Amino acid sequence: MTTLKSPDRFDTLKRYMPGLMFALVLALAANFLSEHYGAPVMLFALLLGMAFHFMSEEGRAVAGIEFASKSLLRLGVGLLGARITFEQMMTLGPRPVLLVLMSVVLTIGCGLLMAKLFRRHWTFGLLTGGAVAICGASAALAISAVLPERSDREQNTLFTVIAVTGLSTVAMIAYPILFTALGFDERAIGIMIGATIHDVAQVVGAGYAVSDTAGDIATLVKLLRVALLPVVIIAIMLFSMRGEGGRGRVTLPGFVLLFAALAAANSFGLLPGVVADFLSEASRWMLITAIAALGARTALKDMFALGAGHVSVVVAITLFLMVLAILAVGYV
Repeated sequence: MTTLKSPDRFDTLKRYMPGLMFALVLALAANFLSEHYGAPVMLFALLLGMAFHFMSEEGRAVAGIEFASKSLLRLGVGLLGARITFEQMMTLGPRPVLLVLMSVVLTIGCGLLMAKLFRRHWTFGLLTGGAVAICGASAALAISAVLPERSDREQNTLFTVIAVTGLSTVAMIAYPILFTALGFDERAIGIMIGATIHDVAQVVGAGYAVSDTAGDIATLVKLLRVALLPVVIIAIMLFSMRGEGGRGRVTLPGFVLLFAALAAANSFGLLPGVVADFLSEASRWMLITAIAALGARTALKDMFALGAGHVSVVVAITLFLMVLAILAVGYV
């Protein structure tokens, strides 16, 4: 009598382990370089990964690199929910919340418009608009996971991560100087920094470079943008269905449900502080590892082939968001 054997989990782990360990080593190296040289850790992870592109072409590491760039990244995005509490959002008051909601919608709309003007596919407009509007590299990875399958999706994702990380670093240096020169007070500067800079780390750096008050406000506004990630993901899924002919039904990805569940648990005090901190740090390392793996899967020649139009789209969206915040901050 024959018996059916269940899949051997050890064999699965053995298949993924070489690539996972490779991506983790790159993540550790990127973190070391970031701590010692001050540049964004995501940028170092990308560049290191791209330098080892040959590892993803053949050999024992291929399966693990693909797993890290897809499954691990979704889990990392889901764990971002441990950073969020509704109480944090309420301390801002209604007007900054409305500003963030308005800027997110208009920025994603700007992304679609810029993609059309520069003759890029609408999925690239959603990807870049969402990344700029929400939380930079993390949002780019999350949005890419729910966009329709295309041959250029990974190249566009990697380009967006590089672009928003680089622009976020420039903004971290330039925005505090610009907003101060324009005569805004600490509260207004904090709101604008939190509403415009792409990545969380750069928001924190720019805000506290102005003052503790500006830093606190900037961090809260930024977390509000991060909290909108599940809403934006659902909206993009609906829009993608429409773009593909309106067929099928929306099934929420597991990482979106995980994000929402953790945010709710954290908001109602069901998640102990030490657990929330652990999950937040685990999310950070998963995303760094995933970006290193994504970098390893993309060749430099593919990046250069994307053209100046890609750069123009991301820069235009970034400038649009900055100008929008400057014009709207007087009302909050």
